[in-house]
Amino acid sequence: MRNLLVKIAYDGASYHGWQIQENALTVQEVFQNALHTVIDERVDIKACSRTDTGVHAREFCISFKTESKIEAERLPFALNNYLPRDIAVFSCEEKEEDFHARYSCRGKEYAYEIWNSKIRNPFLDRHILHYWYKIDENKLNEAAGHFMGRHDFSSFCTLDKRDIGDMRRTVTEARVERAGEKVIFTVTADGFLYNMVRIMTGTLLRVQEGKLVPDDIPLIIEAKNRAKAGPTVPPEGLYLNKVFY
Repeated sequence: MRNLLVKIAYDGASYHGWQIQENALTVQEVFQNALHTVIDERVDIKACSRTDTGVHAREFCISFKTESKIEAERLPFALNNYLPRDIAVFSCEEKEEDFHARYSCRGKEYAYEIWNSKIRNPFLDRHILHYWYKIDENKLNEAAGHFMGRHDFSSFCTLDKRDIGDMRRTVTEARVERAGEKVIFTVTADGFLYNMVRIMTGTLLRVQEGKLVPDDIPLIIEAKNRAKAGPTVPPEGLYLNKVFY
């Protein structure tokens, strides 16, 4: 058996997230069907994460064990023949037997993108949040800096049926920068809670609106209370940028 690591990118606008669902089209379902066509084998695939409906990925990692003899460097080209235009495999490599796309992961980088203009951009529809009030990226960058370090991020998590577990995460990078009319919040951590980046972004926008100040961020973290943080912004601006092993 060979253990393969496949990296893909996808536009999540037309999908109900990564994980297979009974009554909705997901990225996993489309990828698994293409993989079965290519290797003629149903395999148990492991994913680095679970992205929600409408969320995108510039680098999403998948591992699986297979008896297929197809060369790793040929597999991306073969898979891309059977994948739609909004999903693409860009690399494949053999890994050690105990490698796991999720459990071997040491961290991830996400970006949340905002179109900061009074006029919406129709070419970016479903791929960026349109926010028409002027953003002071320097003030938001100051606020984002308070996310860095190891904290209990209970205030920045949507609780669902998943096990609560340890809510502590280590954020190693958190910055806000502008590129023309686009404002980007980038955050890197050893792991993320459910909706964590989208709630962080909503909280930063509360700072922009004057409802919070940058120095409120440590107090919100300390409170461990979801009600103290800002809203959960829509999914279309969120991108999984990188996965670290």
